[in-house]
Amino acid sequence: MLSSPNEDRAVRINTRQERDAVVLTVSGDLDIDSVAPLGLALTAAADDGSGPVVVDLSGVGFADSTTVNVLLQGHTALGDRLRLAAPSPFMRRLIEMIGLDSALPVLPSVDAAIDAVLPS
Repeated sequence: MLSSPNEDRAVRINTRQERDAVVLTVSGDLDIDSVAPLGLALTAAADDGSGPVVVDLSGVGFADSTTVNVLLQGHTALGDRLRLAAPSPFMRRLIEMIGLDSALPVLPSVDAAIDAVLPS
């Protein structure tokens, strides 16, 4: 049985603790119909703990403006705790095009995001 292209790009979010951080590894295509789990994961991370919350974007093939909105809402809830890490080529272009990197820290790897000391 072959899977459809949509099944191959279904959103998956794996949440794990790594050192003192919560790491959300996101894969798939994020749009208005599929971004809700990311919002829920960011809300849960805001409610639990005080360490960094790292969103690993290396597996994201597509994202739309609703995804950007969810990330900005996450920033409102988490402040400087939220860090974006390892953006896929698509996400890197999107982040740079809209200037999201001026609002949120974007780091090249999960390790760099966990270890980053950000200005207050």
